[in-house]
Amino acid sequence: MRKTVSHAALIFLAAVSSIHCGGAPAGGGAHHRAGRAQGAMGHEHGHRPAGDEHGHRPARDAHGPGPAPDRPAPQAPDEELRAVAAIHGGAGPWAVAGYRMGRYALAKLGLPARSFDLEVVHHSPRNVQFSCIADGAAAATGASLGKLNLSLVEASEAGVETTYRRRSTGQAVTLRPSAAFRARYRDVPREGLEAAGREVLSLPDAEVFEEVPARVASPPAGSPE
Repeated sequence: MRKTVSHAALIFLAAVSSIHCGGAPAGGGAHHRAGRAQGAMGHEHGHRPAGDEHGHRPARDAHGPGPAPDRPAPQAPDEELRAVAAIHGGAGPWAVAGYRMGRYALAKLGLPARSFDLEVVHHSPRNVQFSCIADGAAAATGASLGKLNLSLVEASEAGVETTYRRRSTGQAVTLRPSAAFRARYRDVPREGLEAAGREVLSLPDAEVFEEVPARVASPPAGSPE
């Protein structure tokens, strides 16, 4: 009897010791240990769920959403200047200003370049500088005289502006060179055109062009206001 009690006590003490040292109940020990081993290996090799305590996220979250659709893809400055020169024969300040306006208008209207839904009307005197803006607009948007979606309307120097219209919706934006741009880049000597064009490409929008407020049609004479 004394030997039986001692043997049972030893078994009980062994069980208690096992629990305090992290052991598992019989029947689940192997599975539990395997699960813990896999978890340890996962953490060792950096496999963690999104949003864990170390800030790991899936790649799509780390980089954020892709470029917005229907917006002009960004290009290197040299590529943009070459695009203007391919249409205009050079990349002077007024042509580059037209290019800047064209890209702004595409983004504003939500249109991709070379869209046939776009119509461009440039108002200008028949003088280079002011008329160069139209070639810049063509370089940015893909509009052209041959596609019948780029047209020129003769206007005074004070009336220089370009209207970009989305045909399907009627939405339009009209842009004109800013007063600061006109003063700074009027009559640039031929030898300085390339450097001036590159400079215009890097200026803030407000130093190159401004948006013309939408015009409100006047009521017919004699009608109540």
